[in-house]
Amino acid sequence: MPIKLENVGIAVGDLEAAIAFFTDLGLTLLGRDTVSGEWTDTAVGLDGNHANIAMLQTPDGAGRLELFEYLHPEAIEKGPTRPNEIGMHRVAFSVDDIDEALEIAARHGCRPLRGVATYADVYKLTYVRGPSGIIVMLAEELRRS
Repeated sequence: MPIKLENVGIAVGDLEAAIAFFTDLGLTLLGRDTVSGEWTDTAVGLDGNHANIAMLQTPDGAGRLELFEYLHPEAIEKGPTRPNEIGMHRVAFSVDDIDEALEIAARHGCRPLRGVATYADVYKLTYVRGPSGIIVMLAEELRRS
């Protein structure tokens, strides 16, 4: 059976802030909608499900993020996840210039968890705490063919 990753869905507390962050990093907003009704209750498993959503795509067309801002039931605010917690870990992006990406992130109040590391002279990478506490990995490939 062929399988293809469709998108990664992330619930956020402020949809506008999340859209601004990810579009500034280079993703394209494909569309927005408000969803509710029996079909969403069934698909998501929440009665009375009502959310504003936005679909974003990476410039290469291969990756998509679907952002959800729940109107009902009320979103549950939790403390920021830590890299070693079980569950959804992070979303990762390759960037051409990590310093430029970090400048963009900083304009949104988003900073690295610790700093920028170099992995085996192959990547410069960092984890950034993004909007709604999302962990976003940024990686710049050092050896390009």
